[in-house]
Amino acid sequence: MSTPIHDLPTHPLVIAVGQAPCKPLDIPANVAAAADLVHRAAERGAGLLLLSELFVSGYQLPGIAADPARCTVSADDPRLEPLLRACAATGTAAVLGAPVRDAVTGALHIAALAVDRAGRVAAVYRKQFATPNERAAGFGGGDAGCTLDLDGWRLGLGVCWDSGFPEHARAAALDGAHAYLVGALFGTGGGRHQRATVFPARALDNTLYVALANHIGPAGPYTGCGGSAVWGPDGRLLAEASADDPELLTVRLDPAVLAAARTEDPVLVQPALHAAPAPRTAAKLG
Repeated sequence: MSTPIHDLPTHPLVIAVGQAPCKPLDIPANVAAAADLVHRAAERGAGLLLLSELFVSGYQLPGIAADPARCTVSADDPRLEPLLRACAATGTAAVLGAPVRDAVTGALHIAALAVDRAGRVAAVYRKQFATPNERAAGFGGGDAGCTLDLDGWRLGLGVCWDSGFPEHARAAALDGAHAYLVGALFGTGGGRHQRATVFPARALDNTLYVALANHIGPAGPYTGCGGSAVWGPDGRLLAEASADDPELLTVRLDPAVLAAARTEDPVLVQPALHAAPAPRTAAKLG
């Protein structure tokens, strides 16, 4: 008897994870760097490039909040044109972090821009779990998740602290995601432990591929700890960048590997996941 699993893609997908420095509040320079990385990813056969949190601006919250007209971007921002042209020229999609401002309310958000293979901004995902420091700096949390479709692969998006909440990746998996893509800033110190612990857990919890693009070097008040990486749907590490150096990882996501993981560990088809929360009992032991 076979085990039911979610619909799976029919062909492998190569993704690239870029680990690169970005210049504080220099949007044209960072967009140019992203465009160059798109071309390099395409040369390696990648269908998508993932970059870190706030790559477009750098992780410069006070500077962004002080001048949002200059330091945020929108889907039709002409400063994004070099990146859009690179994606269109190579047929390579891209997901990268950027600060955005709500056109109606003016609210600031840390977002992930998803650029399609035709060079159009197809989605703007706003980080749902803004940290206390980010909220104090004026950045709010988004109110919706985001799943992309590329060549039959469903790709759930997250930004940094989103990944610290198991229900965030689980929501993507229950929406049919085969991979969870996260641009982040994990710093030296405790960030090293976080990135090494959280991401294999999210992969194993949900039997999906997980990719992390992290910062290196100075990033606002932090220093990025690098270690951008990809984990398989069994939680095993597939590729990992260094702690300090720019790198471009490429990894092949394989439907057969995904199917084997979901057959062996069918967590996503447990009935309790799709039902109202079960009642809880209580007992006093002393």
